[in-house]
This record gives sequence, C-alpha cells and structure tokens, in this order.
Amino acid sequence: MQEEFASMQRQPFPAAAKIPPLSLPSLVLNKAMMESSLILPCAHCGQLNRVPSAKLGNRPVCATCHQALTGGKPAELDPERFQKLIQRSDLPVIIDFWAPWCGPCKMMAPEFAKAAASLAGKAILAKLNTQDYPQAAAQFGISGIPTMILFHKGREAARKSGAMQAPQILAWIQSESSKA
Repeated sequence: MQEEFASMQRQPFPAAAKIPPLSLPSLVLNKAMMESSLILPCAHCGQLNRVPSAKLGNRPVCATCHQALTGGKPAELDPERFQKLIQRSDLPVIIDFWAPWCGPCKMMAPEFAKAAASLAGKAILAKLNTQDYPQAAAQFGISGIPTMILFHKGREAARKSGAMQAPQILAWIQSESSKA
C-alpha cells in the first residue's frame, strides 16, 4: 500500500501543465460582459441563462432545451419553474393564472400569446394552470380567472383580472412596468 502511495506522489498531475495563466485584461473583459448581461430562467426547463443585453431583441434561446427565452409561445409552468422564473429573472415576468374549463381563459390564450411575441426581449410571459396547481393560486390569493400578475425582481408589482385582447394586455403591462 505504501508503494502505491509513493508511486502516485511521483507522478505529475497531467492537467496542471495545460492550464494557461489568466491575464488581467481577460478578467476585466469578462467583468464588463457580465455587467451588460441579464439572467433569464427558461420557463420551459428551468435552466438559468446569461444573455447579453444587446442580444435580447434577437430571440435568445435556452442553452439546454433550445426553446425561446422571450417572445415565444408562453410556457406552461409547474410550481418549481414558476418560483425560479419570478425569483431569478432580470426581466419583468407576467403570469397568466388560468384553468382549462374557463371560457374567458380559453378566449384570452391566443391574445396572451400575441402579447408574448410583441414583448420579445422586454418581458417573459408564462401560464400557470390553477386546476393542476391550486396551491400556487392560493398563495397569491387568486379568486377569479383569468388573472395576470406582473412580477418584477421577485415581487408582485401589479395584477389584473378578466379576459383582455392583446392590445389591452400590452397597454396594461407597459403602464404597470413604468411604475415598477
């Protein structure tokens, strides 16, 4: 046993020679890049993604599942992804609390999707099914659906109940975002 340990000590660690030293300019560049980027959790898989601010309008995609991070079809959330999305996103997050049996919710779904496409790079829109996850609805005191809640930096900034068309949704989000 001592012979094995002694032979292991004599062998150099192969990866140690291959690590290039970090230079100060690369550290400064990385810090500048991190300051001009945002953290966007993927509403589809929950992966955290760092996106350069300049690329937000180019429909960035998740590094893991390759779904659109903003501007795509609103994702259906479970409670875990819901919490991660509202807590970790640097962009405003609008959640549509809905249920499959709700007629006004069904009417508003395509309008909500149009609003999501219009707000690409400016906000993240997603949906939470209150029938499947009633505890999430109870947590936020949802008494009528559809209800949209605007979250900013992990906190509720505004809420609106009732079905709306895409222009009304956009006007509400824009007016409430300016207050947050």
